[in-house]
Amino acid sequence: MVSVTPDMRLLRVFTSVVRHQGFASAQQELNLSTSAISTYMSQLEELVGVVLCHRGRGGFSLTPKGAEFHLEAQRLLGEVEGFERYAVGLKGELRGSLKIGVLDALVTDRALSLDAAIGTFAREHPAVHLNLHLQTPYEVQLSVLSNRLDAAIGAFQIRMNGLLYRPLYREQHWLYCGDRHPLFDNKHMTEQAVAEHRLVGRAYWSQAEHARHGLRATEATVDSMEGQLILILSGAYIGFLPEHFAQRWVDEGRLRALSPATFGFQAPFTFVLRRGRSKEPLVQKFCDILRRQIGA
Repeated sequence: MVSVTPDMRLLRVFTSVVRHQGFASAQQELNLSTSAISTYMSQLEELVGVVLCHRGRGGFSLTPKGAEFHLEAQRLLGEVEGFERYAVGLKGELRGSLKIGVLDALVTDRALSLDAAIGTFAREHPAVHLNLHLQTPYEVQLSVLSNRLDAAIGAFQIRMNGLLYRPLYREQHWLYCGDRHPLFDNKHMTEQAVAEHRLVGRAYWSQAEHARHGLRATEATVDSMEGQLILILSGAYIGFLPEHFAQRWVDEGRLRALSPATFGFQAPFTFVLRRGRSKEPLVQKFCDILRRQIGA
């Protein structure tokens, strides 16, 4: 039987071209000319026997089979990189790269102290190249599942099969309005009165999730905490924010928490990794340092 398994170099060229959406944009990362990249891509397509992408004046795009092949290529490269890190770790020295996904607005969270954990990890393992990616909860889980990320940190209302979720801590959220909002100076308000005002929601939450926190349909949506904050500060909407992220604007008199006894919840943060990767030295070390930092 003739092998149709491409070598790792061809797969790395392919995934780089997809990541940069074209040959020219991938030149710098690959340190190759466009003609050399084109040759490698042609070799790969000849080997697998299908057209993987369209390129030309119309721009770069994956074919349907190319999109499927890309997901498998990412998965395989992630597993190979994980094995390489494991093999190096047997010698006692950790090398390679570690790709971690996080949600936005974590820099102000002293309970997590992600910056301190990363600093400790970098000092203890200086030969490791760290890649930090900010994504939405859905994107970050999908990236871990497909091995585009080695692990992730976040709160996830919907969890995916094939992933492990290790508990870290709980993040406090309150419902806020800005100083331009009519509720800002209202000292006596009912739950019903609050719920009647326009709400900015999170694009990755379902209406059922919003309802679970006592609010009706949303009139605006965002996919980041910064976007949520901007709309709340506009005075046109109310919405949930992490307490640590909102605190600066509360101290400045720009934000106010609405009926904390009624509207508030805690988001359980977890360390997420793909099943079968929990014993990889880099992933294990980073998780251990993170947990030590939270405990401190």
